[in-house]
Amino acid sequence: MTTFKTENRHGYSVKFSPNRSNLLAIATSQYYGFKGGGTLFLVSYDEDRCLISKKHEMHWDDGLFDVVWSRSVHSLLVTGSGDGTVQMWNYKYPQKPVRTFNEHKKEVCGVDWCQNSIDDFLLSASWDCSVKLWDPNKYCSLTTYKGHDRLVYEAKWSPFLSSCFASVSGDGMLDIWDCSSPLRPSVKINAHQAEILSCSWNQFYPFVLATGGAEGLIRIWDIRKLLTPIFQLEGCQDAVKRVQCSPHHWSVLVSASYDCTTKYKKITFYFFFFIRQYYNNNKKYFVNL
Repeated sequence: MTTFKTENRHGYSVKFSPNRSNLLAIATSQYYGFKGGGTLFLVSYDEDRCLISKKHEMHWDDGLFDVVWSRSVHSLLVTGSGDGTVQMWNYKYPQKPVRTFNEHKKEVCGVDWCQNSIDDFLLSASWDCSVKLWDPNKYCSLTTYKGHDRLVYEAKWSPFLSSCFASVSGDGMLDIWDCSSPLRPSVKINAHQAEILSCSWNQFYPFVLATGGAEGLIRIWDIRKLLTPIFQLEGCQDAVKRVQCSPHHWSVLVSASYDCTTKYKKITFYFFFFIRQYYNNNKKYFVNL
């Protein structure tokens, strides 16, 4: 195992570059994000020598809580910070952000970059109970989505539907949004009896996504079936901080929890056999959508 130490910084988010498989971005904060500044580290991994080396280091005056890469411009990244701002960085010019977005009133703890749309849009999720849609080339947000009653922890673009995203919140709700309808979510699911800290779309089934709750449960949802989850995973002894579906296999997801564990989970074949049968028997419905 190879280790990279972020001295005097506590890590919040790690993302592989979608364009360079050996390049990672790490968003960090001082003092666990309660005070102090933040640093965005870019590191490269040498598989032959089992070595991680620092390439770039970018600093901000407040803690950095999330990071996401651009697919279209390989050197661009976006971070969200504790002062309510969103920063766009170009690691070729690491001295300062190439652009900052300053509309949120509280911490920005989730950012996501649309990966499959002609329009190059960003999402930011904030503790001011809102999600904002941004055009990276403009300083003002395009739309604000206010469907949650408490802190919004994450907003994630659908990998299949370019105008669709999901948001999760401290109110225990999973909201599915159509970008063109900001007044209310298209689907609203009472997904957990606790705060929801994370969500992740399945990369193979368009209507399936996972949520991670503060009660330690991971639930998997079909957004057309609102009343109950189609699967539930237990085993975390504390809140699930992050859940991520595999981009390589339909039945694999990974979770990180406040119980200090990272778990690799492979969902049973029988569950996905049910999903496959469900989709196969509803091809007409699928196409009409």
